[in-house]
Amino acid sequence: MLNLEELEKKTDQELVELAKDDQEMFGALMARYQGPLFAYVKRISQLGNEDVEDLLQDIFVKAYLNLNSYESSLKFSSWIYRISHNHVVDNFRRISARPRILNTEDDSWMRIVRADTDLEKELADKDCAGKIKEAIERMPLKYREALVLRFVEDKEYEEIMDILQKPKGTVATLIARGKKLIEKDIKKKGIRFF
Repeated sequence: MLNLEELEKKTDQELVELAKDDQEMFGALMARYQGPLFAYVKRISQLGNEDVEDLLQDIFVKAYLNLNSYESSLKFSSWIYRISHNHVVDNFRRISARPRILNTEDDSWMRIVRADTDLEKELADKDCAGKIKEAIERMPLKYREALVLRFVEDKEYEEIMDILQKPKGTVATLIARGKKLIEKDIKKKGIRFF
């Protein structure tokens, strides 16, 4: 059995290979991805912590059951984010009428607007963060996901392409349109900028 320090030095691919023979090794992968996936699922689903934990548990079960189908040519993070994406979309379809809670304490949403200098100038005021979050909450899931993956999760386009299974042009379009939707929604509310 490997100690914690040895496990931390292993790459994702090495841990996957170990987990195929020893299910306890999958726990190291879960520990590595629990925090980032929790934040990702929470941001795109806008569910409460308990619901996100339930989804995350289901995601890890799916990942473990499908570990033998993991292709090492794909980054493990892309693969597990893809499973998360699919699971959240499936869950979203099941509970689309359920009210969602938006975390107003998390200012990571501001990174989406900061990525565009024109919007950054207009929305520099911290009070706009709540309005941005509301605009993102109302936005269709496909745009919200792309924005969260790019600006909150800091994923590169290639990884977003793997996760969403969309071509690069489509990913870029989703991001650009999502940012325009935010800007349009905020301007529609009659907010005056500097």
